[in-house]
Amino acid sequence: MPTPTSRSSPSHSLSYLSLTERDREQMLAAVGVSSTEELFRDIPAGVRLGRELDLGPPLGEQELTRHLEELAARNVDTSRELSFLGAGIYDHYVPALVDAVLQRGELLTAYTPYQPEMSQGVLQAIFEYQTAICELTGMDVSNASGYDGTTVAADACFIAKHATGRRKVVVTEATNPQVRQVVKTYAPGFGLEVVEVTHRGGVTNPDDVRNAAADAACVIFQQPNFFGCLEPAPDLAAAANDAEAIAVAHVDLVSLGVLEAPGAYGCGIAIGEGQSAGNYQSFAGPHYGFLAARNDFIRRMPGRIVGETVDAAGERGYVLTLQTREQHIRREKATSNITTNQTLLALGGLVYLSWLGPQGLRELGETCMGLTEYAKRRLVDAGFELVFPEQATFKEFGVRVGRRATEAVSAARGRGVHPGYAVGRDYEGLDDALLVAVTERRSTADIDRLVDVLAAA
Repeated sequence: MPTPTSRSSPSHSLSYLSLTERDREQMLAAVGVSSTEELFRDIPAGVRLGRELDLGPPLGEQELTRHLEELAARNVDTSRELSFLGAGIYDHYVPALVDAVLQRGELLTAYTPYQPEMSQGVLQAIFEYQTAICELTGMDVSNASGYDGTTVAADACFIAKHATGRRKVVVTEATNPQVRQVVKTYAPGFGLEVVEVTHRGGVTNPDDVRNAAADAACVIFQQPNFFGCLEPAPDLAAAANDAEAIAVAHVDLVSLGVLEAPGAYGCGIAIGEGQSAGNYQSFAGPHYGFLAARNDFIRRMPGRIVGETVDAAGERGYVLTLQTREQHIRREKATSNITTNQTLLALGGLVYLSWLGPQGLRELGETCMGLTEYAKRRLVDAGFELVFPEQATFKEFGVRVGRRATEAVSAARGRGVHPGYAVGRDYEGLDDALLVAVTERRSTADIDRLVDVLAAA
């Protein structure tokens, strides 16, 4: 295939594809075939395309750049559309400091730090991240991060199975539907039975958990839950502990500036999606998950854990202390197949949390709660009904919009506002309900606009 040339400047050759025809011939000769067709001879004809790709002629650099810009312009982000969409991924402010640190070459290009003598900076960053997660969750130990807030829930189930010898896991219905689905997807491979406990009026009844937790390895609940409501978390943890099941709290890091830490009310494991702390929404990924636990479970935790030590000269140093995947230990002892983690994105969380500090995190949580209460009051005054009016919430709540929520979303987006998540996608009987998320990036004027748009729709 010839190297593409610019149609706007025919004499200028652009090497979008670095391989020349001669390069191809040399590679084919090296593997002992004479053509590309011969290279692919073992691929059945039935799975081949059988025609040329439906592509236009090659573009010059300027034309290609314009084309890509046009494609990118089809995406809508929160700089162009007022968004109250949450449901697990939130529009929090990310300070410029986060990008300034993450774009440093020694962090941005760093590979898995197998050689501690070459990776002290990255190892220290992971160690500090683990420390921050432990301080927030009230746990003893954190791993170096997980893929996201769903997979760490499945990891927690596997830890619980190994620790208790039991094969049943309990998940509350008010836990994020994606988390529940991933747990169910992993369960057959882990040999687990998944039992769900329904919510009552937006929260979970501890007695229902206590009954379901008999012979269970763990109980997973979310705080705040998917509806934004505050669960009776200490009572849920106590119900799990009474059945000798491990209490697993799926928490929002941002909420821990104002809500009690899971370790303080009896949980054995704390997990969650870290996106809200230091990551952009990024079209819902990639982000980072966090997993922290009591010391009892340290040798069963997935991924890896960085520890602090001293070198031969007595100087402080950092090493990969525990690695529980099959590449590092005997396969039958492995508790994870994680080949890496989300170190760079987790480092963004560390920078963000360090930037806020304890007082800043508390003020952020209070701001979210205050704006949420303002939004609830304005919507009720405008004639809308809250889905769970008796429940306290953090930064998210359900509201009935008097029509199918998906229709309300379409109508509002036509006015430049994304009003929230259509809850009926995941919960029967709530087709008219929107889950509205309010973060510190929304102003009272923004909320007033949301109310006006929903009322007009």
